[in-house]
Amino acid sequence: MSTQRPPATTPRAENHDAAERTPAFDVFDHGCPSRPVLAHLTGRWGALTMAALREGPVRFNTLRRRIGNISDKMLAQTLQSLERDGFVDRRVLAVMPHHVEYRLTALGTETAAKLYDLIEHLERHMPDVLDAQRRHAQHQTTAE
Repeated sequence: MSTQRPPATTPRAENHDAAERTPAFDVFDHGCPSRPVLAHLTGRWGALTMAALREGPVRFNTLRRRIGNISDKMLAQTLQSLERDGFVDRRVLAVMPHHVEYRLTALGTETAAKLYDLIEHLERHMPDVLDAQRRHAQHQTTAE
């Protein structure tokens, strides 16, 4: 059974006239601008970067070491996306040589807390996930 959500609308102001209503964001709509933002946040590197930045302002190389197994290029791209979306603030420190540090914005802090809840949930339930993976692998080998 397929269920589709009806288009949601949100009033622009106090005026509740239908002509004054604008469509709400719907991540299930392929053209919605929330889709790429969700991808930036929940992709492999975005979620790890946001979680690592919860610990406070950090410089690039420290962040790269904390995340582990991420290339300089991929980390730079991830940080640029998160900065463009308003989750991360990049600050150049006025020291010689120049240092750059990254920190979460207010929006980033709130969002990272939600992502971190998901990470903690996953870590707590990893024994269940590993059991399910073993059962699936056993089922696959007996089905062949």
